[in-house]
Amino acid sequence: MGLPEILQMMLAKSPPASLRLSVDQSALASNWRALDHMSGTALAGAAVKADCYGLGVEACVPALRDAGANEFFVAHWSEVSDVARHVPPAQIAVLHGPLIDADVAYACATGAVPVINSLEQAIRWAGGGGGRCHVMVDSGINRLGLSPADLADPAIARLDIDILMSHLACADEDSAMNARQLARFQQITPQVNHRRLSLANSAGVALGSKYAFDLTRPGLSLYGGIPRPELAEVIRQVATPQAALIQTRQISAGDSVGYNATFTATHAMRIGVVSLGYADGILRAWSGAHFKYGECELPILGRVSMDMIVIDLSAAPDLREGDWVELPYFLPTAAQQTTLSQYELLTLLGTRLK
Repeated sequence: MGLPEILQMMLAKSPPASLRLSVDQSALASNWRALDHMSGTALAGAAVKADCYGLGVEACVPALRDAGANEFFVAHWSEVSDVARHVPPAQIAVLHGPLIDADVAYACATGAVPVINSLEQAIRWAGGGGGRCHVMVDSGINRLGLSPADLADPAIARLDIDILMSHLACADEDSAMNARQLARFQQITPQVNHRRLSLANSAGVALGSKYAFDLTRPGLSLYGGIPRPELAEVIRQVATPQAALIQTRQISAGDSVGYNATFTATHAMRIGVVSLGYADGILRAWSGAHFKYGECELPILGRVSMDMIVIDLSAAPDLREGDWVELPYFLPTAAQQTTLSQYELLTLLGTRLK
């Protein structure tokens, strides 16, 4: 291919995709406001890591910002630049902290705030001229975070700590672990100079005001997840995958559908193929579920393929190629249908949907 052909291809506008992800920004904003209200005197922040749990920074961060969020949390330094297109870097915290000197240099250059998780990170941050930071202390989940015994180290005393935080392990359950972590966090906090405290995630917000402190850090429930029943009445669905029919056909009794012929028709029926599959995060665990067209349910037939799913069009006989159907994505129900967690259902959604 020569240069003229390459330029022509680059200038050509791509045709509309045959799959898309509908993100309800008003529902997203409503969910943040509900979680902020449930946080009492604490302010609700927003976990926007993993491209806003798979729903897209471009769609989600402006809606969260405009709703009132002003503290945003990502996992990796590589996520900062996308979020910083919409909010000041000083409002972005990086949960994995400064792993190498280049992370320190980047934080100092941009103003993004590291979360310090170890004595090594504390020394690296202070040695690189770092200023304001947050500190994660482990209260029982045993993932990232300083051990309580590390808090007496002089390296921690040298830090300018804004938020001292920890993370709940079992907030989505009625577990004694919640009270134990709360008590441990309350014992830890007087040992370190700090300006603000933070413990609760989405499920932690539902545990009540004593878990809220100064800042809560909801993630899942912003995007429609309901980890505890107390949230069921206030959290709205945000994401809906949609796909166009790319073919319809008639099959006869005895005809099978899809890989390994796991579905065989017992009667003549009209079927359709949608351009969606496990490459888009709709895994084979969805087999046996259904799509919808208005109020009509369109069962999935056979196995989910990489980028195609076959559906039964019996309930909507007028559907034709190019018509759009949607996959019900109310996360608690979808989790029961697929045995996937609500977190996985969101973050598995593929880039082609966006």
